[in-house]
Amino acid sequence: MSPNFKLQGHFILLLLTALRGDSRYLEVQEALDDDPFLLFSANLKRDLAEEQPYRRALRCLDMLSLPGQFTFIADRPQLHCAAFFIGEPEEFITIHYDLVSIDCQGGDFLKVFDGWILKGEKFPSSQDYPLPTTKRYTDFCENGLTGRSIRSSQNVAMVFFRVHEPGNGFTLTVKTDPNLFPCNVISQTPSGRFTLVVPHQHQNCSFSIIYPVAIKISDLTLGQLHGLQKPAAGCGGTGDFVELLGGTGLDPSKMMPLADLCYPFHGPAQMKISCDNAVLRMVSSGKHINRVTFEYRQLEPFELETSTGNSIPEFCLSSL
Repeated sequence: MSPNFKLQGHFILLLLTALRGDSRYLEVQEALDDDPFLLFSANLKRDLAEEQPYRRALRCLDMLSLPGQFTFIADRPQLHCAAFFIGEPEEFITIHYDLVSIDCQGGDFLKVFDGWILKGEKFPSSQDYPLPTTKRYTDFCENGLTGRSIRSSQNVAMVFFRVHEPGNGFTLTVKTDPNLFPCNVISQTPSGRFTLVVPHQHQNCSFSIIYPVAIKISDLTLGQLHGLQKPAAGCGGTGDFVELLGGTGLDPSKMMPLADLCYPFHGPAQMKISCDNAVLRMVSSGKHINRVTFEYRQLEPFELETSTGNSIPEFCLSSL
């Protein structure tokens, strides 16, 4: 089994055990062994490209990175269920209700959340999302089929559901649409290259990598400054800057600030972040076109064991 496969499975297990407790570990591990579509396999995606729509049963606790049609039918009361959906960085996710047979009056529910939420931590964070958390839910039991299609604001979304009666359930179709200016992103892979552009918009954008990584920034363009001198007052007062964050949870606003950049340059500038989750976050005033290009790669085990110098110390190392 490849290291990427194991790490992706590990993250799913972290999500699921946090939702339901350690008793789910063996059941989820068996599901991962039986169905590798739970993971983000590029080869499998290519193999399925000509066989859309992809169809399969939805589990009570699930993660999917493929468009398709997914059906959940309860075989027993299922009270704490969640399905995590993730697309490519440059994609929105649309979730469409095809068929719903649940008992809202009896305590069942079916809710779509715009982003991911886990143990009270959200992505995008409240600082990076324009609406309060309560407005990010679309509740089938309140809206019915009048809101039968819900599109995410980024490349991740999730569904919470509870079904008491065996035989009840629902069918969803998940599609993706291009996003010309991705803002908040969770990376499917532990390595890659990305350019984040914020064109004259007053918003904060985070790129989250759920692996310990080395990040190399090759180009940073910020409209308000044209010199190479970093302001003495720090980046917080400039209105446009990039910060690197690290932590063990999902919410960038609860992570540790590791470095900030508020002057344009042509790199490279590199930092190793030994945390479970690393985030590059751009804060934009809306007055300029801001752009940052960066590469990232997963840290090797020996780098985690011997990380020194320009890396993050025990705050993150102790959590691995």
